[in-house]
Amino acid sequence: MTLASVASAQTIHIAAALLLNAQGQTLLVRKRGTTAFMQPGGKIEPRELPVHALARELEEELGLCIDPAQAAFLGEFAAPAANEPGYVVCAQIFQLTIDAEVCPAAEIEEVIWVDPATDPAVDLAPLTRDLILPFYRRSLTALA
Repeated sequence: MTLASVASAQTIHIAAALLLNAQGQTLLVRKRGTTAFMQPGGKIEPRELPVHALARELEEELGLCIDPAQAAFLGEFAAPAANEPGYVVCAQIFQLTIDAEVCPAAEIEEVIWVDPATDPAVDLAPLTRDLILPFYRRSLTALA
C-alpha cells in the first residue's frame, strides 16, 4: 500500500493482538458474515488508550480477561481493511501469550490457532497476511 493511497483512504483506528499460546501458535478470528481471518481486537473509542481498547475487545469478543500491563507494544501497522472497501485499518499491535481458553462471542463467529511459520489454508485479512504474520516470522528467525 502506497503512502498516497493510505492518505486518500478513510482510516479505522484499532488495537489488535498477536495472541500466542505456549506452542507459539497465534489466534485468528473471523467475524460473523465475513470470510477473512484476522487478529483479535477492535476499534479504539474516543479518549481510550489502545491497550485498554484491546483489553475491552478481547473480553467482549473472546471472554478473555487480560492485564494491559502484560501486553507488549509491537508497533503500528496499516493495511487495506478486509471488510470495509475503501478503508484502511491503522492498527496498534500488542503481543500477549495466554494459556486460557477462548470462546467466540459478540460478532466473532470462529476462532482458529495457526502456526505462523506456515501459510494457513484460510482467507486472511491484508493486515494479518501481509504485515502481522510476516513480522512475527521475522522475529522468530531473529531469535533462532
